[in-house]
Amino acid sequence: MNAPIPGAMIAALLACLPLIAQEAGKGQRSPAEVKPSLTDEELSVGWQVLFDGETTEGWRGYQRKDFPDKGWVIEDGTLHLSKGGGGDLITTRRYANFELRLSWKVAARSNSGILYRVSEDEKKPYWTGPEYQIFDDGGHKMAAESKSSSGALYALYSPRGKTLKPVGGWNTARIIVDGTRIEHWLNGKQVVAANFGSEDWQQRIAKSKFNKWKRFATIGRGHICLQDHGNKVWYRDIMIRELPPAKKRMGKTVSLFDAKSFGRSKAQFKTAGQLGDAWSLNKDGNLICKGNPRGYIYTPDSYENFILELDWRFDPEKKPGNSGVLLRVNGEHKVWPRSIEAQLFSGRAGDIWNIGKFGMQVAIERTKGRRTLASHYNEKPLGGWNRYKIIVDGSWVQLSVNGEVLNEAWDCEQISGPIGLQSEGAEIQFRNVRVTPLL
Repeated sequence: MNAPIPGAMIAALLACLPLIAQEAGKGQRSPAEVKPSLTDEELSVGWQVLFDGETTEGWRGYQRKDFPDKGWVIEDGTLHLSKGGGGDLITTRRYANFELRLSWKVAARSNSGILYRVSEDEKKPYWTGPEYQIFDDGGHKMAAESKSSSGALYALYSPRGKTLKPVGGWNTARIIVDGTRIEHWLNGKQVVAANFGSEDWQQRIAKSKFNKWKRFATIGRGHICLQDHGNKVWYRDIMIRELPPAKKRMGKTVSLFDAKSFGRSKAQFKTAGQLGDAWSLNKDGNLICKGNPRGYIYTPDSYENFILELDWRFDPEKKPGNSGVLLRVNGEHKVWPRSIEAQLFSGRAGDIWNIGKFGMQVAIERTKGRRTLASHYNEKPLGGWNRYKIIVDGSWVQLSVNGEVLNEAWDCEQISGPIGLQSEGAEIQFRNVRVTPLL
């Protein structure tokens, strides 16, 4: 027969339970911490969560349609390579000019990397994509400024002035790729700066193993890649935003549908009609659309890559209504032509409509049929002037309303076409419509 446990001992054990639970929970993150979030300010400039801490959405294996069934696992809000054999991971979406940030840690003697502008047209990701090195410097007895150490642009540029956490500690990485400019950041410090195609770059390539891969660092838009090097590595809090075109790419800004160009504009209506039946300029030079007959006004010139800015409002003395901005109009002029529509329905500005099965990719979770909802809405009260900024750059389209990024499409067909404004049943006013071609 067992002797009873003294009351004092029971009390002592109960007092220890919180400490035991605390020890057991060390290293574990709360559900709120597992799922990363963005501030309103970050969302307004286009930041997106690239790994939600819970699912593999947005990632797949290199040259695969699905996510690897071994090697990579989701663990405590991290994307963890537990053992080799799963293969390299890539984003389902491709990026050209971007800012990427994330946290990472490695096990002892581990080796990995983050590659960018990767093409799947070659056998290996590193045949096309430059690499931000992820490494246990100490375990490999690697000099802090080696071209193979953490933060390096692998085998090409050494990191300078870096601070690295001990093995098992979380480090932060930031990668900026903007045109030909590359920046690597480690734990809040810029450690690498380089330029694609510069004389220095070419000399370094010529002396490296990358010289034999002719497409290395030549891809304009490519995947982000997390390397399977056979060693344990963890990633979390992965965020990215696509960067707007650099000023040096901007051509001469041209006004559209103003007093000088209105007469050259053309119109297409559902029924027979002339330009002036629906469209006119008032004494202030604003473009007024009566809403009927239904159709659209369009530019006589075609545009492929550009920044389009315009102000619009619905008449405050009349009911709100519907309209839209048509981008890369192509094929037969009809109601409605094959194009990408940036929605102007009152209260819904920022939605994207796919007209005529236009080739593009959008956020599936916000898409129903041909319409992709904006992430949120940002219009002024009825009668107030709103500002649309639309970037159409290669295969990427971004919509901003009143200074906040609301929607994107990517892998869009890269064709040239007129820009159009819809007449869709309600009076709407436009002003300051201008386009800046991208060189």
